[in-house]
Amino acid sequence: MRPVPQTTESHDDNQARLQTLRERLVEAIPEPRCELAFESPWQLLIATILSAQSTDRTVNRVTPRLFEAYPTPASLAAAPREEVEGLIKSTGFFRNKAKAIQGASRVLVDEHGGEVPADMKALIQLPGVARKTANVVLGTAFGIPAGFPIDTHAKRVSGRLGLTLETKPDKIERDLCERFPQETWIDSGHRLILHGRYVCTARAPRCAQCPLNEVCPASEVEPKEAWTRRALEEASLVQSEGRIARGET
Repeated sequence: MRPVPQTTESHDDNQARLQTLRERLVEAIPEPRCELAFESPWQLLIATILSAQSTDRTVNRVTPRLFEAYPTPASLAAAPREEVEGLIKSTGFFRNKAKAIQGASRVLVDEHGGEVPADMKALIQLPGVARKTANVVLGTAFGIPAGFPIDTHAKRVSGRLGLTLETKPDKIERDLCERFPQETWIDSGHRLILHGRYVCTARAPRCAQCPLNEVCPASEVEPKEAWTRRALEEASLVQSEGRIARGET
């Protein structure tokens, strides 16, 4: 796969390609959702912190035991650090993550009555929380389209699709916000992540099977079948893998 070149498209051509890309993403992932399992905004906050440098599948195996042992922000904040570290060890970087989830829970108890604030400024002041985590919580738990969560998948996909030439998360997010209507930011953010997780992978991306092939400047292979068929196949793949990740099968 070649690097994405600087675009030479006219404004009208670029807008038409962008519209086609958005429409095909909707067809390929009609019901986008976060693959982290949670029952409250606090649980989602903790799970998202734990998901850094890990997989949602791994986090979903860890959090049931964690939340059973410590079901509230107050109980997690007061827990012995070594016990928390032991419960989350398989997610990686467990010492830093234990410090972060306990610190965030303590601030929630001390400053927010034990509730997760539905506010970007307040969220990014919590230990272990930057814009990526805050965007996940605001969009998924509260339905607030504050921006795009830029993880490794969203970064890779947006670059390959020519949606941005930036490499820093804040600048990538800015470009994506300009290219998608605000009312679609939550679903579009999930779609970019899921597309990168299951189709536009870091190694051996499935370009021939990708429904975005014809509008992707990074693709170097001919598409397989009609794009609508490829979209149906991706929808089925994302749905089945999501169930596995959430432990539903």
